[in-house]
Amino acid sequence: MFKHKIYLLILALAVFASCKKEDDLGDVSSIPGLGGDTWAATDIDTYIKDTFTIPFNVTAKYKYDQGELDFDKTLTPPREEKIKPVLSTIKKVWIDNYVAEAGKAFMQKYIPKFFVLVGSANWNTDGTITLGTAEGGRRIVLYVLNDFRVKGMQGYVPSDSVNIKMMFHTIEHEFAHIMHQTILYPQDFKRISVGDYTSNWNNIEDSTANEKGFISAYAQSAPDEDFVEMVSIMLTEGKARYEAFINSIKSAEARSKLRQKETIVVNYFKDVWGINFASLQTRTRNSINALIN
Repeated sequence: MFKHKIYLLILALAVFASCKKEDDLGDVSSIPGLGGDTWAATDIDTYIKDTFTIPFNVTAKYKYDQGELDFDKTLTPPREEKIKPVLSTIKKVWIDNYVAEAGKAFMQKYIPKFFVLVGSANWNTDGTITLGTAEGGRRIVLYVLNDFRVKGMQGYVPSDSVNIKMMFHTIEHEFAHIMHQTILYPQDFKRISVGDYTSNWNNIEDSTANEKGFISAYAQSAPDEDFVEMVSIMLTEGKARYEAFINSIKSAEARSKLRQKETIVVNYFKDVWGINFASLQTRTRNSINALIN
């Protein structure tokens, strides 16, 4: 015991000696986080400040920072020519439409304050791809931005509907998570498909999940994912496409389950947030159509 105390004392003295004030630590400006990761502001930074930071207190990181990402994944930053087109469409399709329906104060309060933009896909060990994540309602990470196809004229008008829909499916999905994590949807939603949820969703075709009353295979993974998939797909597909989807399902029981979920979603938006879901749905799909066409 006495020897142990001596060893601790010697160790403490050694540490103290190694941290003397006059020790030269060298040039720390090259160490990330200590001055080495700064850069001159560009027109992209000015755009982010004027469009997102000043009106909504939101910032977006597009420079590569491994500390913001999974350490076990190989990821790449977005190409700079993608940044403004992506952010511009986010503003038009998502933010502006929620502001129109719920008010600017709503978005200022609930919009995630920090976006991390990633160029490549985030592949999982089971072969699936994570397109986006929302953490604590404060941070959203968006992946696969280098696949976002744009036309480099007249403000970078997007020309690929698949990429547009994929990105906004992700954003609407993650924002719906933030909403229900703030105020939970009715418990009746979880009872509609009780017993049908499975962690094996990635081995199920969308069409098979549809015939069991799920709007997508991923919706079958858990009640929370079921809820936000309903919100996301209903908004991005629009009323006409959603109705065509419902009518294409053969099982009357599956159609009934989807209608029950739809009703809860619509009422949740109205009763909890004062949002007319049908109007938001129309605005969202019209904005996507305008970008595609």
